[in-house]
Amino acid sequence: MPRRAFPHLSHLPGDLGHLGHIGRRNPAPHPGDAPPDGTTVTSTHPTPHRSPAPRGADGKRPPHPPAHHPAHAPRNAPRRAALTVIAALLAPGAVLLNAPPAAADPGAQCTAESKDYTGRPWALQRVLLDELWKNTRGEGVRVAVIDTGVDTQHPQLRDAVDTRRGKRVLAQPRKKKGEPPPRELKDDGTTDLVGHGTKVAGIIAARPASGTGFVGLAPGATIIPIQQNDAEGSGTDRTLAASINYAVDAGAHVINISQDTQRPVRGHSVLKAAVDRALRKNRVVVASAGNDGLGGTVKKTYPASYPGVLAVASSDRNNERAPFSQSGDFVDVAAPGVDMVSTVPGGGHCQDNGTSFSAPYVAGVAALLRAEHPRWTARQIAAQIAQTAERSVPGRDRLVGWGVTDPVRAVTEDDGPVNRPVAREGVTRGERPEAMELQLDETEQERNERLGTYVVLGGLVLAGALGGAALVARDHRRRNPRS
Repeated sequence: MPRRAFPHLSHLPGDLGHLGHIGRRNPAPHPGDAPPDGTTVTSTHPTPHRSPAPRGADGKRPPHPPAHHPAHAPRNAPRRAALTVIAALLAPGAVLLNAPPAAADPGAQCTAESKDYTGRPWALQRVLLDELWKNTRGEGVRVAVIDTGVDTQHPQLRDAVDTRRGKRVLAQPRKKKGEPPPRELKDDGTTDLVGHGTKVAGIIAARPASGTGFVGLAPGATIIPIQQNDAEGSGTDRTLAASINYAVDAGAHVINISQDTQRPVRGHSVLKAAVDRALRKNRVVVASAGNDGLGGTVKKTYPASYPGVLAVASSDRNNERAPFSQSGDFVDVAAPGVDMVSTVPGGGHCQDNGTSFSAPYVAGVAALLRAEHPRWTARQIAAQIAQTAERSVPGRDRLVGWGVTDPVRAVTEDDGPVNRPVAREGVTRGERPEAMELQLDETEQERNERLGTYVVLGGLVLAGALGGAALVARDHRRRNPRS
């Protein structure tokens, strides 16, 4: 099936930005994927990312290709990165809410009635689910998904969504001249015409189902759907702020925001005020870092850059930073964000890429911690996730923050709360190899041995040549005897 451009999530107008995904496709089980029989298999087999990049406001695709963490890239990383660049340039885009709206391309969407993913997605293979859910599956915890809505027709989400608490903050779409009337949006936030919010919700709390190995990280948690954005880019910083405030009032324990803006936001903005209020109310706020990280580009994105928000970057199958993932000192942790399988409206599953799908991975872990430790503060839950992340350096870096989120370690190495992550003992940078002495001149003995070797070899060559010449001469005389 040819991959076409998916511009409708490329750039949305307003004050917000990227809905954080950079590509989608129908899922095909990877050769290493596990069967949906409950068996968990850890896969380390890397695959090239086939992720298209978003179209910009001018209709062109900016370069959003994945690249590996330069500190520990494999030998074939340049080749894989090159393949990724080519693939990423063909993929659909992230949402930037500060640009003119782009027309949707429904044929390019994987948003409804897709096939079930029969294997165990790689992002779940790396997790011992029995160990992860030993004490809780997130029961009693409410996670607000501020997004494009969450479709409850999907069998794995039907019992996961609290429609009574759901809300549509987005205004009803207006009829355009010459076009049929638009579909009316439900007031409970369960109309998802884009598919983005349904995927985000699935990664957090999709219920187990026969015929698929996909399941949410916290399948006992409850989703509060808050529809704040759409394919036309109607979301703004004010509607996002209103959504955050509503999530707090609706009793959400964790708030997932898989969108961002790169526009500088002043300290007194309504968005920052809403985030600060949520933090004061002890809500865990998780936000995607953004997808403009090609080449290690450093940009602050909001609300991820606000103090107290758990900012999430994307990692790949090798636990390396996905090249599209935004870098910066505001990044707290990374989580899988490449070839992420999740639920789509109506049923079935699709694969997508972007920090939009890394954030809910972390939000699911936060929901498990909130269920296990209801007295822990939001700050302590965020610190626990960062402290137990898998690292390649002792402390924090601008690419993956404190490391790649390790769900099992987060919920098992929890003897007591921590208020802030610290450098971990036993994790050190690789030692610099010792330089070997290079001798530029030969010793007298080495020179004599070399010359002696040359003499012997030269003699053998000369003897062979003379012997050969003698044989040639003899044969010539035999063929041409003198009369």
